[in-house]
Amino acid sequence: MSFLQELWAYIRYRKKLWMIPILMVLLVFGALLLLAQNSVVAPFIYTLF
Repeated sequence: MSFLQELWAYIRYRKKLWMIPILMVLLVFGALLLLAQNSVVAPFIYTLF
């Protein structure tokens, strides 16, 4: 949890707010990959790409 706090402090202090959307997209893709490994949702996720 301290990693997230340090990352947020860095983004706020250095005014790197443009990084937030990039990190959100990476998190969404990571969640999709985790869901696609062994689930019933996998065929539906593969049709998106």
